[in-house]
Amino acid sequence: MNILIAGGAGFIGSNLAEYLIKKRHKVIVLDNLITGSLENLSNFSKKIKFINQDITKSFKIKENIDLILHLASPASVKCFYKYPLEIIKANSFGTYNLLELARNKSSIFLFASTSEVYGDPKEHPQGENYFGNVNPAGIRSVYDEAKRFGETLTLAYFRKFNLNVKIIRIFNTYGPRMQKDDGRVIPTFINQALKGEPITIYGDGTQTRSFCYIKDLIEGIYKLIFCDYHLPVNLGNFQELSILKLIEIIKKITNSKSGIIYKDLPTDDPKRRRPDLKLAKKILNWEPIIPIEEGLKETIKWFNNRRL
Repeated sequence: MNILIAGGAGFIGSNLAEYLIKKRHKVIVLDNLITGSLENLSNFSKKIKFINQDITKSFKIKENIDLILHLASPASVKCFYKYPLEIIKANSFGTYNLLELARNKSSIFLFASTSEVYGDPKEHPQGENYFGNVNPAGIRSVYDEAKRFGETLTLAYFRKFNLNVKIIRIFNTYGPRMQKDDGRVIPTFINQALKGEPITIYGDGTQTRSFCYIKDLIEGIYKLIFCDYHLPVNLGNFQELSILKLIEIIKKITNSKSGIIYKDLPTDDPKRRRPDLKLAKKILNWEPIIPIEEGLKETIKWFNNRRL
């Protein structure tokens, strides 16, 4: 297949590009590099075509494209403050431009949505039929609502033009190529532990997340591409872990003596987050298999090597 990955120089996009190359697909990466990095593509840069492109602006692709993967959006909490308009535009204008490209090229279109569409959920675990609890006027809304709009626009193209679309709701994912300073808990905790610095917890540390290793996520994405299903599908890990337990595991692996600093919990930060994966198991025969300890060891190894 000829595959275009918007946001392909980012954490998930670059890992997905490498996976697709190994599957012998031809890959074009679009990225404007505001949060992505060419270094993420360095191991296989000669095997892809890279285009520095802002998807919110008009552009053309001359090649035939069988599949478009839309992963182009800043996604961390720090980005909500730094790139609010870029996030909104990437998931609105950018989604529209890519959907139009998919319609013109008769491509399959996959929109990478997020567990953030559930907001600070009141239902646990979160299933695809749960409408969520999102504050539309909060700091996080630039991401939450942009992704909700992106889902709506994607399904409008499915219903009006019968475009072959897929939507994934990605829960917390971790692994090599994460940005160390983007504010997400795993890279932040790992780098603080490796440096022996105090580890920063926002809130009391009892809030939970479900962390999925990048290789598991990509296997799920690949299965969804070839599945005849068009509504949103949760992809993540069902193991719910407190922030304090996560720190305990990271400190054990890194043999760190770091202490802990507690700070106020940000507004609208979810207290619990765990996907209901029954749909993914049913239609994809997929579930995550990599234990958190194993995934963290690989992630820590990657961050540690970057310090040398």
